[in-house]
Amino acid sequence: MVEGGPVKADKTEFTECWKISSKNPYIMKLAFAAGIGGLLFGYDTGVISGALLYIKEDFEEVDKSTFLQELIVSTCVAGAIIGAAVGGYANDRIGRRKTIMVADVLFFLGSIIMAIAPVPAVIIVGRVLVGLGVGMASMTAPLYISEASPAKIRGAMVSTNGLLITGGQFLSYLINLAFTRVRTWRWMLGVAGLPALIQFLLMWSLPESPRWLYRENYVHEAKEILEKLYPEDEVDREIQALRESVESERAMLKGAFTDKVVRRGLYAGVTVQVAQQFVGINTVMYYSPTIVQFAGFASKSVALALSLITSGLNAVGSIISMMVVDKYGRRRLMIISMFGIISCLIILAVVFRQEGCPSKIGFLAVLLLGLYIISYSPGMGTAPWIVNSEIYPLRYRGVGGGIAAVANWTSNLLVSLTFLTMTQTLTVAGAFLMFAAISFIMLVAIFLFVPETKGLQFEEVEKLLRDDYKPGFFKVKAGDQGKGKAPA
Repeated sequence: MVEGGPVKADKTEFTECWKISSKNPYIMKLAFAAGIGGLLFGYDTGVISGALLYIKEDFEEVDKSTFLQELIVSTCVAGAIIGAAVGGYANDRIGRRKTIMVADVLFFLGSIIMAIAPVPAVIIVGRVLVGLGVGMASMTAPLYISEASPAKIRGAMVSTNGLLITGGQFLSYLINLAFTRVRTWRWMLGVAGLPALIQFLLMWSLPESPRWLYRENYVHEAKEILEKLYPEDEVDREIQALRESVESERAMLKGAFTDKVVRRGLYAGVTVQVAQQFVGINTVMYYSPTIVQFAGFASKSVALALSLITSGLNAVGSIISMMVVDKYGRRRLMIISMFGIISCLIILAVVFRQEGCPSKIGFLAVLLLGLYIISYSPGMGTAPWIVNSEIYPLRYRGVGGGIAAVANWTSNLLVSLTFLTMTQTLTVAGAFLMFAAISFIMLVAIFLFVPETKGLQFEEVEKLLRDDYKPGFFKVKAGDQGKGKAPA
């Protein structure tokens, strides 16, 4: 959130996050309550990977149709595209808090419908409803957390949402494995209704984002929340900076795309969101048990157990991100992450060309999947959401985040809807090689369009985008941070 004085980058470390939040647990309470949306996001996108193995057993038509399998997986993503678009509008119209609560209702209804589904078509309806909730939560939760966090720890706090996303994915694999013995997918899909209900009740008791309240002229209410978030001697400074920020962004929405700051923010925000999906991550998260079976592990329980390991590594990577993202920066982490991703995808393509000798290379394939995840998670897993929570001017933050989230989920849909078909036409090796090539293109785009925003106040980010900047590699020159120049 904060708009106050300059913040030095070398102060923005993980220890600072715990220092501040331990003195004021209210900040962490807001972050984790909103972050349950991330948990639901992770669970509902991850649980289908294991549930699909058993849905195919219950419904012969699903077992015989690759397209129907892809449809069951990807309709959640299709719903998320609509949810992200609606969420962008709702964030600005009704506020961050109420948007999260609407998402909870959709999560709950979708989970119950899937759990009682008598035919595959009803599963698909439930997946669409859950997807609507996922799309709204995916862009609203990090935005809410960002606007309730001091700039010096904003990256780490928003990373709690990323941690809960990966935690939700890990939980989904754990529950999938737990229900293997009873062989039911209904409980796998239905239990997501419980955390949705919990978050709805928690958000009922929590305040709206102080930035949104101030913009809507609820000045007294905004000040009351700031008094809970900051020491007494900092509140007036925050109010003053917030006033200046809001007053400078009263322009009409129709001027958004003619504004250089908004355009450059969208170049950066959309680039990182599209890149996050086109590295192929959700082929691993949605289809990891299937990929493990491709590698020669035929048993469903073994495939789910090995997939649990890769999901656990994803959660570990999110913790690493929380520790380093405010120290080393968002852009640097993403670039390093992309190099690791491309390397793993190329080697995976080589390994899967050797299909037919699973006893020799199956374990190697699983190991490489793990390395791919640990390369992805600390950088490309969390940093794109952090960038999108802080790259846009206040007036356009909901709309800008919504556009970028729609780009993310549209890319996700293209990948998840075509992966199994790609493995049939290009082979598994060919699919991984294609993702490696696309990842290289996205690495170049990140280098060209995405500036570093670590430790910057929101108004400093706006100045950075307004000034001309040239891409650099990793070194941040002394004095660049906070002066409108683009640190590499």
